[in-house]
Order: sequence, then structure tokens, then C-alpha cells
Amino acid sequence: MKLPGFSKVFLGVMGLYALYGGLLFFFQRRILFPGFMVGAAPEGLTLPGYVEEVWLQTSFGPVEAYWMLPDKAAPARPVPVVLFAHGNGERIDMWPETLSPFLDMGAGVFLVEYPGYGKSAGSPSQKTVTEVFLAAYDVLLSRKEVDAERIVLMGRSLGGGAVCALAAHRPARALILMSTFTSVRSLASRFLMPAVLVRDPFDNLSVVRAYSQPVLIIHGTRDETIPYRHGVTLFKNAKNAKMISYEAGHNDCPPDWDAFFRDVEAFLEASGVLP
Repeated sequence: MKLPGFSKVFLGVMGLYALYGGLLFFFQRRILFPGFMVGAAPEGLTLPGYVEEVWLQTSFGPVEAYWMLPDKAAPARPVPVVLFAHGNGERIDMWPETLSPFLDMGAGVFLVEYPGYGKSAGSPSQKTVTEVFLAAYDVLLSRKEVDAERIVLMGRSLGGGAVCALAAHRPARALILMSTFTSVRSLASRFLMPAVLVRDPFDNLSVVRAYSQPVLIIHGTRDETIPYRHGVTLFKNAKNAKMISYEAGHNDCPPDWDAFFRDVEAFLEASGVLP
């Protein structure tokens, strides 16, 4: 029996969509975690003197991290610490100088790498990223320089997913989310992909809804990668939140880092992290 012309076209389109969906399912982690495109740190990279390289031990091998103290010598008393997770197209070696103003505030910074990025072992997924950040948090607790009651989790873009996954398992004094999505599933439609096929959902919205400590949401109103409405939704669903909007896109947010750190410092002071 011959199929009508329309049926043939329909079946052909559905076949192509099934092929597209299958490819997207198997390659989605290459899209979410493009560490292969980021590459390794430049040869001969010299870290600033205030940066100490730390290796986190995981079930799949060592993962790199950078430890930064406001005073390279042991501080007189334990200090607050910002545990930072970067975006998916970055490495930790890109961030020490940018985040150094936290040291001027009297806070330490712990930059944590993703599995498979740079010199780190493993392959990135929600499961392995969560394992790494749990290990990083537990290392912080083991250091006498750290005030365990004043740990702040801060994530940019995909990093928001990493720190929210951590916040679901460990306490933190405050949460800072920059240009972050409500969940990866909420972004699936732009790829014409059913949300159920997302392997690493990073459900930030559920975490924020359950989180009782202060949350700072920062988002660019012209963000072309993670639309501004994601930040607004996170803000509206948090129990104790402040939102700062910048006239910026995704990669140029914040447009003024000096203004950004003034805003963040005010938030940390109001949250009791800084005196």
C-alpha cells in the first residue's frame, strides 16, 4: 500500500528529528561542558603570589583548585571564604586577578575546577561536578584559616548549577548566583529537545526555593545565553533574596567590576559575612 505524499514527508521529518534528538542526547555533555574547547592553561603560566594550588581527591582522580587568602601568612583569626564556580567556557586560572578584590574585603577565595577541565581528571557531569564541590567544601572545613560559619557559595552561569548542587548538601551562609539558569531542562526547548532527555538537569530553582539563607541574584537584562527571566524567576522564588540587574549581556556581565564588587560587598555586610 502506497503512503500518501504528506505521510511520507511527515515520516521523513520525524525520522530526521529522531536522529537529531539521538545525537543531541549523546552529545549534550559536549555542549554543556565544552572543556575540550577551552583547552589547558598556557605553557609557563605563573600564578600570582597569593594563589596556592590545591589538589582535591575524588573517586575518579585529582581535580585542581586554587586557594587565596587575604593575608598569605596565616590570618590572626578565621576568615570568611567565597567558594567560586566559573562558567562552562572558562578555567580557574582565568579568575584569580578578577576575584582578588575579595581579599581586600578580608575574605578568602576557593576556586574549584570541573572534572576534565585543564589538568583535572575525570569527565564532567552533574554527578562528578557535585562530587568535586563536596570535596572542596570538606577541604575548606579542614583548614584552620576558614570560618565555617561564613562560607559563601558563588557561581557564574553553569557555575550556579555547581554551587546550587553543593548547597543542596552542605550549609552556606549566603549564595551568589551570576547569570544563572533556573535549570538546564528549562533551556532544552531552544534546542528543540524534550526536557526529559536532559542528563544533567542542575535544578537550581528547587534548591533556591528550599534555601533559607540570603541569596544574591545578578543578571544582565540583555543576556542572550541565559535570558533575564531566569534570574527574575530565581529571585521571586527565593525566601530571602536581593536582585541586581545590569544593562549587559551574558559574557559582559557585570559591565563594571568595581561597581559589582561594591554591590557584592554591601550584600555580604548585610548578610553578616563581613563586619
